[in-house]
Amino acid sequence: MELRSSILKTLAYFDLFNYPLALEDIHRFLDVEADVAVIEREVRVLLRQGRLYRTGDYYSLQDNPALAERRQKGEVHADELLLIAARNAKLLYQFPFVRGILISGSLSKRCADERADIDYFIITRANRLWIARTLMHLYKKLSYLRGHQHRFCMNYYIDEEALEIKEKNIFTATELLTLLPMCGNGSVDQFFEANNWTNLYLPHYRGRHWEGKGHHRTTLVKRLLEALFNNRLGDGIEKKLQQITDRRWKKKTERGDLNMKGDLMALQCSSHYSRPNPENFQQKVLTKFYRRLKEVGAFTKEMI
Repeated sequence: MELRSSILKTLAYFDLFNYPLALEDIHRFLDVEADVAVIEREVRVLLRQGRLYRTGDYYSLQDNPALAERRQKGEVHADELLLIAARNAKLLYQFPFVRGILISGSLSKRCADERADIDYFIITRANRLWIARTLMHLYKKLSYLRGHQHRFCMNYYIDEEALEIKEKNIFTATELLTLLPMCGNGSVDQFFEANNWTNLYLPHYRGRHWEGKGHHRTTLVKRLLEALFNNRLGDGIEKKLQQITDRRWKKKTERGDLNMKGDLMALQCSSHYSRPNPENFQQKVLTKFYRRLKEVGAFTKEMI
């Protein structure tokens, strides 16, 4: 019964995004240790009970075959975008003080509709996050001229002194473990090691090779720019850029500005991170998730 509940829990989470799962997906995202053969047996029981539905190789809590077709189309488009993302990641890695580039969001799960952005999760050198972020966002402004701004959505920055993600829940564990490493100098491995708490939520992701495509050389221009700001002048510029960005985003939040997806624009700023406010989208997802669990009769320790 515990395994069946975990299977329903896994399907319920992805059901929030209308995303059906293959058997290997259920195994990968399950919150308990179990063999694939045992999971398949319990899935057959749930099918007979009418508690989930199957279309081809995909399982869902919804009796909607269109979801499987949508996923297959999303995978084809995601593969196209990932080729672009890999090229862009190599470029972004050459900005000063960048130490790791990873793909996040729906694309990291190989799912992308025609409106999908390319989202990046970026690790910077300690105490130089705001110089790196500002230069990268100035470059993004140029991408608007070609209509390529959706290919450079740099939403989440952390530096090497803040590698551990403080919010520990199924949402952050899933988002973190599905990140796709593109470029790094070793900080990507350190990031995942600092967040091994995720094994409590998704134990089957343990042992993945995080650095992926290995180390990447830095250009002479990157090294020269880092040397230029590697002093007290750089310290002052770093602090000033953080203050300017913080004030600008607070005004957007106070005005109730919405992004293109209809979510409130809110950014959390500190010396060591720049990220969307988790109280917005993250909490919205978790609230819907717990409601969905009650609807399907699944139990989770997080509900205690």
